[in-house]
Amino acid sequence: MANDVLVLGAGVIGLTTAVCVAEAGHRVRVWAELLPAETTSAVASGLWWPGFTPRDLAWSRVSFAELSRLAERGEGGVHFERGLQFSDLSAEPPSWLNELVDARMCPQDEVPDGMLSGLRCTAPMIDLPRYLRYLTDRLAAAGVEIEQRAVRDLTEATAAAPVVVNCTGVAAGALVGDADVQPVRGQHVIVRNPGITDFYAEMVSNPEWTAFFPHGDRLILGGARHEGRWDMAPDMDLAERILSRAIKVEPRLADAEVIGHEVGLRPGRAVARLDEERIDDTRVVHNYGHDGKGVSLSWGSAREVVDLLAD
Repeated sequence: MANDVLVLGAGVIGLTTAVCVAEAGHRVRVWAELLPAETTSAVASGLWWPGFTPRDLAWSRVSFAELSRLAERGEGGVHFERGLQFSDLSAEPPSWLNELVDARMCPQDEVPDGMLSGLRCTAPMIDLPRYLRYLTDRLAAAGVEIEQRAVRDLTEATAAAPVVVNCTGVAAGALVGDADVQPVRGQHVIVRNPGITDFYAEMVSNPEWTAFFPHGDRLILGGARHEGRWDMAPDMDLAERILSRAIKVEPRLADAEVIGHEVGLRPGRAVARLDEERIDDTRVVHNYGHDGKGVSLSWGSAREVVDLLAD
């Protein structure tokens, strides 16, 4: 049975959820304080990666299948790239290694000092600004427009629709009183790509690491994970550290032109929340707290929302 559904939020979780709900036959509206290009999703690195828990792994598989279809059709800024990841967390192959394409562990003599393991693989890369425009267009094709509107109290939404889906990211903490949500600040340096085609990422215990992600002429350099910070102005000392670490790994970046600095607040939570409650006569489905794995988990969690609404 079709429902009138109000989706809150227009980042990658909100847009993907709205697309899936609308394409399942429901009548959908979207309210968002920030338009897609203004969200944290718009400044994400765009690397798909497997989920680490059984639920997240299942969600990431659903996303992988959808992203693969888009890459095959040349849609949405999705492209597969070869890359390298090093880790100081474990010397053992990760349990999710077989989820990756063409994956192999690196010989120990290729693992740099300070790291315990490395792997090479091919993975989906998503150019998020293009991808968010694609999702917005797909939503429009389903007859749904985004209304820019801030919601400070959930009852504003529950008074407007019989079903509300809360995809407000880090703002969900204040909106629903969820103390488990905290901002996880990230920052990127954007450079003109000197010809790098492979991605590089480190999985480390420190809050700062080295990473770069190619998107055509644009290369995103990271990374940083600072929990509890709300400030959105670029930290230029951090930017210098990001660039310096990247140059050590890839000397061609020494002469790369810096074309921008981007900051985003990941919706940190120990586990993403996906559940349902009733507020008066309104069904409220919560779908937030995906931390830095939003694009990787987006299609899986969105389709689970659709399944909930079918009950």
